[in-house]
Amino acid sequence: MKKTELKKEIEKLREEINYHNYRYYVLDNPAISDAEYDRLMQQLEVLEKKYPELITPDSPTQRVGAKPLEAFGTITHTIPMLSLNNAFSIDEAKEFDDRIKRLLSPHPALSPVCRSTGRRKGRGEEEIEYVAEPKIDGLAIELVYEDGGFTVGSTRGDGYTGEDVTLNLKTIKSIPMRLLKKQGSGVRGQGPAPAGFKQGSENKYPIPSRLEVRGEVFLPLKVFEKINKEREKTGEPLFANPRNAAAGSLRQLDPKVTASRPLDIFCYGVGVVEGVKFKTHWETLEALKTFGLKINPLIKKCDGIEAVLEYHQEIEKKRDNLPYEVDGIVIKVNDIELQNRLGVITRSPRWALAYKFKPREETTKIKSIEIGVGRTGALTPVAIMEPVEVGGVTIERATLHNQDEIDRKDVRVGDTVVVARAGDVIPEVVMVIKEKRTGKEKTFKIPEKCPLCNSKVERIGAIHFCTGGLSCPAQVKETIKHFVSKRAMDIDGLGDKHIEQFVDDGLIKDVADLYYLKKETLLKLERWAEKSADNLIDAIEKSKHPTLPRLIYALGIRQVGEHMAHVVAEEFGALEAIMKADKERLLSVHDIGPETAESIYDFFQESHNIKVIEKLKKAGVIFPQMKKVAGKLAGKTFIFTGALSSFSRDEAKELVEKHGGTTASSISKKIDYVIAGAEPGSKYDDAKRLGLKIISEEEFKNLLKE
Repeated sequence: MKKTELKKEIEKLREEINYHNYRYYVLDNPAISDAEYDRLMQQLEVLEKKYPELITPDSPTQRVGAKPLEAFGTITHTIPMLSLNNAFSIDEAKEFDDRIKRLLSPHPALSPVCRSTGRRKGRGEEEIEYVAEPKIDGLAIELVYEDGGFTVGSTRGDGYTGEDVTLNLKTIKSIPMRLLKKQGSGVRGQGPAPAGFKQGSENKYPIPSRLEVRGEVFLPLKVFEKINKEREKTGEPLFANPRNAAAGSLRQLDPKVTASRPLDIFCYGVGVVEGVKFKTHWETLEALKTFGLKINPLIKKCDGIEAVLEYHQEIEKKRDNLPYEVDGIVIKVNDIELQNRLGVITRSPRWALAYKFKPREETTKIKSIEIGVGRTGALTPVAIMEPVEVGGVTIERATLHNQDEIDRKDVRVGDTVVVARAGDVIPEVVMVIKEKRTGKEKTFKIPEKCPLCNSKVERIGAIHFCTGGLSCPAQVKETIKHFVSKRAMDIDGLGDKHIEQFVDDGLIKDVADLYYLKKETLLKLERWAEKSADNLIDAIEKSKHPTLPRLIYALGIRQVGEHMAHVVAEEFGALEAIMKADKERLLSVHDIGPETAESIYDFFQESHNIKVIEKLKKAGVIFPQMKKVAGKLAGKTFIFTGALSSFSRDEAKELVEKHGGTTASSISKKIDYVIAGAEPGSKYDDAKRLGLKIISEEEFKNLLKE
């Protein structure tokens, strides 16, 4: 057989297999037997093995088999994957609808005679047309298709940058490796065409040259139960819920592990689309479906908010019988032109809302109350309860938040309480059933000493804090994760799992120990090879030359974020000067309030923290000095609101600092300039109310030129 004929035969086999994958995994309506499907796959595998030069990355044979990764790379989303605002009541859902109508009312496109805007008349007033869908409790991801082939996939991450999990997403059978151009044309054993298609017909929508698809990866409930039973047999810790299991499965460095856990997906929207334009969200979903992507069959068009509320009730009733976890519904304005008019605010679109279901509640008994300690030293009381199943998940622990909450609810050890999964995930004690008290119940007070390092506990506001800082065992892991993060010491390649491994194996007990790690020690550990060990040692070495603000931020001082770290660095110029400052001196600094001053002062009074700082110095970490910059923006404070077009928010802040200015994170009368980008949020309104000087992005750029 000639090479051109071979290529055609292979492409035909791939097309057939892709189509039958779609029938089986997306439509749940197979057209051929498993044996016949296996024969098709075997034919393709034999040909590709014989002619490896004809293998393509989007071939059905390439779903599993890649070598395990040492770490995930990162991918920047072309359009940010925004989070949604939440509603928990009918009133909040109606407020969302009222707000949409108010925001759109000035636009001439919304006149009663305009039929293309998505608004409908009803009950004497115009209604917004929405699309409503079940809110899947999974992990948000993005799939990128170029000329119909799946090229790369990533997690949502922080909304702007996610982890590259392409190899793991390829193991999910309901994700097509190549988008369908036709339905059933030339496919042997094809059976009936899917609903809405004629046999062998071209799709209504052309395949985009680039298509960024957003979806939710989830673990079906039956699979979740099976995995937990297997983990119980092998003595592994059980997954708390299907969402955690899905996230853990998708973030495996070995794709074969992911493949062993049958994940699924529902696609719900798009990012960038090149080569085809959609007028409505409904049309977008319809197109995704024709391309072979899996869309939730319960999605519905709703004329007005009342229809949405009915849909919410309908899905809530079906909730316990669905094969996957849902925690509410998502409401979206259908018309894309209106979506664009409404825009976004901060990190959420104005045109969409997550309307959550009521949290599931059950009754149980508190056996004891324990204290958990976080990265900043915050002490959180946790109720240890008799096991109870809440919404299909067995829970034994629930947060009590703080001492004020314990006192307000009058929670005691031995009490019978009502517990719920707040947001359908985090267990929480809702109320005490005082009628069931026997008199043997015991009150609880947060201790004066940290239960793990015996350091003094201080109360600031409603929260109690351990002052043990960098040497408190409970804070070590989270402190190290913060210390190595990108905006702190930026130690590339040191992920959360590595940190947990190092701490659990006793290799590091504080952040300074990172600088004493040896290559030969790493090579003795599981999953560490020559290259990964070299890369980490190099990254640690590079991190020894931080800027002063980065170093201060990395130390993890409570109340000291990136902005405050810059303020303190510019004021004192050296870490040694900050360490010597008393509370009065700290309070004299612009932007430092009483709580922050006390937090900084207390941090440097703890002997544990001083020892760690000395260890960092001995390890060769440079403690730089910072001179005050006498630039064009010296003495001026800036704040940004809305989206900038010329540079990212971080780049804009760096420009301000480079020219001697400072940036703030919240509006106050101390702000000199408010830079308003596209779709400014509430800061813009607050700035107008305070009479602050508001300038455009162009005016800001001109300030830099002056």
